[in-house]
Amino acid sequence: MLIAGFPAGAWGTNCYLVAPAAGEECVIIDPGHQAADGVAEAIAKHRLKPVAVVLTHGHIDHVASVVPVCGAHDVPAWIHPADRYMMSDPEKALGRAFGAQLMGELTVGEPSDVHELTDGSVLDLAGLELTVSHAPGHTKGSVTFGLPDAGDVPPVFFSGDLLFAGSIGRTDLPGGDHAEMLESLARVCLPLDDSTVVLSGHGPQTTIGRERATNPYLREVAAGRGSAGAPRRGM
Repeated sequence: MLIAGFPAGAWGTNCYLVAPAAGEECVIIDPGHQAADGVAEAIAKHRLKPVAVVLTHGHIDHVASVVPVCGAHDVPAWIHPADRYMMSDPEKALGRAFGAQLMGELTVGEPSDVHELTDGSVLDLAGLELTVSHAPGHTKGSVTFGLPDAGDVPPVFFSGDLLFAGSIGRTDLPGGDHAEMLESLARVCLPLDDSTVVLSGHGPQTTIGRERATNPYLREVAAGRGSAGAPRRGM
């Protein structure tokens, strides 16, 4: 399996290109702010053919390059219906003060072909099987994507802004809900095998085993208490 990732834009949002191998079809996950050039470089370097863009949620730092990336390769975008409006209205998604700062810089809108994600569905794209888990808390339409183990490659979990190395996504923006975040951590993350590689929306990769042992939020959820004081991350 090939996973090419890079942090993009002002918020360092991780964009990933995933393919069975170099020279094959790929899926692009979260092409955010100023990600289009990095996507093009990764495609050229690994000789990839994009077939879809899939989005963990609708915040502008994860979707800002969706229109140019989808347009350049004539591919659809997939997003949960609860977050679809954010592609066209980031000000509503982030709050008026924050959104207004961005509106002069960014061109927003939907690509020409949009598909909606559903909890528990499996996307058969580019020779990959991506399992979708609805994981609200950071936003109402946040999702994660899971890839099963492939021989000597452990399972991979694209966590978006649900789970980070040592932290979780913030819940103080419109649509955020701390109780929902804790429920999503318990339902989506805790059942995963310790060997699962976590590729999040911001920051370095980690594993479920490491986070189960050290992440204060995941430890609190596992203990059934659900409250921790470590700082949260993400837009």
